[in-house]
Amino acid sequence: MSLKLKIRLSILVMLTLLLGLGGYTLLTVQQLSVGTRSVQRANFRSVEYGEQMLRALEQLQDQPTAQAPLVQLRRALTREAANITEAGELELVDTLTQQVAEYQRLVDDRAPAPQQLVKLHQLRAETHRMMQLNAASFNQQTAQTTRFAARSRHTVLMLLLLSSAVGLGLVVRLPRVVLRPLRRLRADVEDIASPGPATRVSIAKNDEVGAVALALNRAFGYMQDQRSVTRAALATERSRLESLIEHLDEGLLLLDPERCVLLANPVARELLGRTAADLVGQRAEELSRESGLLRELFRPLLEQESVRAEEVPQPVMLTIARPDGETAYYRLTVSHIVSRNRETSRTEFVGHILSLRNVSDFKKLDEVKSNFLATVSHELKTPLASINLSLMLLQDERTDPEERLRIADGIRDETQRLLGMVGQLLAVSRLDAGAGIQLDLQPITLAEVVDYATDTVQPQLDDKELQLQVQLPPDLPAARADVEKTTWVLINLLANAIRYSPRGAALTVRASYRQEQLEISVQDCGPGIPPEYHERIFQRFAQVPNASGHKGGSGLGLSISREFIEAQGGRLWVESQPGQGSQFRFTLPQAGSVAR
Repeated sequence: MSLKLKIRLSILVMLTLLLGLGGYTLLTVQQLSVGTRSVQRANFRSVEYGEQMLRALEQLQDQPTAQAPLVQLRRALTREAANITEAGELELVDTLTQQVAEYQRLVDDRAPAPQQLVKLHQLRAETHRMMQLNAASFNQQTAQTTRFAARSRHTVLMLLLLSSAVGLGLVVRLPRVVLRPLRRLRADVEDIASPGPATRVSIAKNDEVGAVALALNRAFGYMQDQRSVTRAALATERSRLESLIEHLDEGLLLLDPERCVLLANPVARELLGRTAADLVGQRAEELSRESGLLRELFRPLLEQESVRAEEVPQPVMLTIARPDGETAYYRLTVSHIVSRNRETSRTEFVGHILSLRNVSDFKKLDEVKSNFLATVSHELKTPLASINLSLMLLQDERTDPEERLRIADGIRDETQRLLGMVGQLLAVSRLDAGAGIQLDLQPITLAEVVDYATDTVQPQLDDKELQLQVQLPPDLPAARADVEKTTWVLINLLANAIRYSPRGAALTVRASYRQEQLEISVQDCGPGIPPEYHERIFQRFAQVPNASGHKGGSGLGLSISREFIEAQGGRLWVESQPGQGSQFRFTLPQAGSVAR
């Protein structure tokens, strides 16, 4: 049964009791009113007519022959005859009528006064009998009316008590019937809202509250689905963020507004030599007392008196000694984390981020560039000084012609050396500017390239008394390459081999063919290159430390050579061991094949 129907039935019961009580009371009052009027009409008037008759008889007793009292007596008797309501009253009225007629006859016959008085006494006696009859009936009807009123009062009282009891029952029961399911519904909703296993509202009855519970279950189900989706999305984003932080190549520390460490990624833990348990939950002031590195790490944060988003400490360079003995350089950046509160529409400070970025490569690159500038300055200074001295000798008139020719040859060699160095610098600048490498690819014969390159470096070979061996197969196919760039690469490799080879050693240039690729190698007997520098030497401005005293070049030749070879579809690499010399090898695609 629905709550609406229960409320309607309760109101209907109360209305029925109210109408019943009111209707019965109205009926009782109506009956009492009718009885009162009946008594008044039937008995009270008869008594009133009797009193009029008695007054007329008293007047006749004083004045037996008077006509007015006799007329009054007849009028009253006539009215009484018209108001006969009791049994026996008609006989009394007839008797009074006969006696009044007899009294009139006595008066008309002028009977003696004693006879008239006797008749008046008879009339008075009959009148009293008529009045007593109506008075007795009046008293009887009054008693009946009183008993009926008492019964009606008792009935009304019972109905009133019954209505009050039913009303009180409805007052107590109806709110309980309405509020009990609402309280149960509220308790179920609170259970769902609180942390716990409850996920649905119980449906006890199929009423309005049950319909609300069903709607709430649907809403809760949708919310549960949305919460599951949101949790999955949050878990995914959290996992993604944690993975991002864990795999950052920078050290990262997150601190709360009280400068307590909340997070330290693996890179930061490795750099600081601490585990996550040693860092997380510790204050920066306490950690800074444990080591000099931690003190330098937290110094910019601790020295800042107040935290403002616009006042960020300047980045600091930290020097960290690695376990392998190398020195690493890290750039420390302190950033303040701010968040906008949507409720207050204000920006709030929520913590700090300390990031450690490895700038060792940039630091080393800066050192390499500094060394390069020093090397280039030395390389430029030596030929320029030689050219200046040669020019001074040429200006001396005492210099004989043969000496002048020799000096001119020296100036030419030094000029070629300067031009080669400037050409390398121009090539690097063009590559850095994104101009790319302009190639003229065509079939070339490697024998011609080797001959031209060896002829170019022959003076240097002769100067150091080096023995050059060229091993080229007679059936070597043509290569698809740029003859100028390829010759430049081979000359650079030969020049490096001559520079690092001891006097009187042997150099070997070989060529082979395999799987549509032609390979050329330059073998020297120099000090060799450690394996950890096999790739580094192909970087710009790179220098390989060695204990033999050999001074390297500008550090650009091998970098440019690799870019020339790779642009033609080949590969350039080195095979070397310390004390066993070096072998630089590069490949070129065969003419008519597609570069791989």
